[in-house]
Amino acid sequence: MHSGKLIAPLAFLWLVFTFTSVAQPPAERLIATAKAGDSTRWFDIRQLGVEGQGWDDTKAPYDRLPAKAEAKVRGAVWGLSRNSAGMHVRFTTDATTIQARWAVTSSNLAMPHMAATGVSGLDLYVKTEKGQWHWLAVAKPVKQTNSVQLVTGLPPGTREFLLYLPLYNGTHSVEVGIPEGTTLAKAGPWGPGKRKPILFYGTSILHGACASRPGMVHSAILGRRFNFPTINFGFSGNGKMEPELAELFAELDPSVYVLDCLPNMDAKEVTERVEPFVKKLRAAHPQTPIVLVEDRTYADSFLLKTKRERNDTSRVALKAAYARLKKTGVKNLSYIEGENLLGDDGDGTVDSSHPNDLGFMRQADAFAKVLGPLLKKAR
Repeated sequence: MHSGKLIAPLAFLWLVFTFTSVAQPPAERLIATAKAGDSTRWFDIRQLGVEGQGWDDTKAPYDRLPAKAEAKVRGAVWGLSRNSAGMHVRFTTDATTIQARWAVTSSNLAMPHMAATGVSGLDLYVKTEKGQWHWLAVAKPVKQTNSVQLVTGLPPGTREFLLYLPLYNGTHSVEVGIPEGTTLAKAGPWGPGKRKPILFYGTSILHGACASRPGMVHSAILGRRFNFPTINFGFSGNGKMEPELAELFAELDPSVYVLDCLPNMDAKEVTERVEPFVKKLRAAHPQTPIVLVEDRTYADSFLLKTKRERNDTSRVALKAAYARLKKTGVKNLSYIEGENLLGDDGDGTVDSSHPNDLGFMRQADAFAKVLGPLLKKAR
């Protein structure tokens, strides 16, 4: 569980001072810490504006649901909401060396089918001169508290960076370290126009299983591709379109709702829950696009009849719910079919169900065909 307090520095004398970037107004000064005799200046990333959260009133800094949700949602959902999946921070710096130190809440740094870099690591991207995001470095965790040099030897110049937080672990604290005499500042908007976040709601797949690093989940890929903020509400094994979640999500004001829960729902649950869930969101946001997503095809379902039936029955139920919603006048409702979300060669998963990086990229490509036109209208 999170304590909400920063981890105390260990066995060092720390100095606190004000660090001002020339790109920042005085009101946005960042506070840095430094170990005596060390030229590295460390900044808590909360000062830079952590993205990927819908609420400010959380029990701990890197929770995904507000504190009040603890009394509303099932215990499993609440526990999973304390993982920092999808959270990220953007910043600009002219530093030629960038370090990071972070602490996670669980000692379980990896899973049998998912690398520690994805479960508990950090993932750094940089914006190129062409304005595109490009991967730069990953921070590999070896214990609950880690300190690493992300990158060094960068050419002179100020650049924008994007740092993703752990997917399947809770985050206790994160700091970015840069050399003394260099600058650090908050990044500007994602792009021109009003860019409200894309809200993704789903299962273990959206939660991040089994990306090799945090930036490889399809929601993160799409955020970079379209230059849009994103919020990841993937709850492993527990994306079930429950009314409590509809009520919470209705409080937010995203550019698009993407509902991707079929891997955790059987046909009966789909029939009972999808329409009330969509109608709750639509009542709160009459014009916001809502996208329903079918479940991915199990990679071994071409030979295993039971798995094929599992895909088929849930999809029939979702298509029927979609048709009923359209018939009753629900507008701005889109649909993504699941047959080829991960490709048709079986190479897109680690276990027939959860995507590997190739599967996540293919899934992002499929989502982009629907989300692209919707996001153009949302700006």
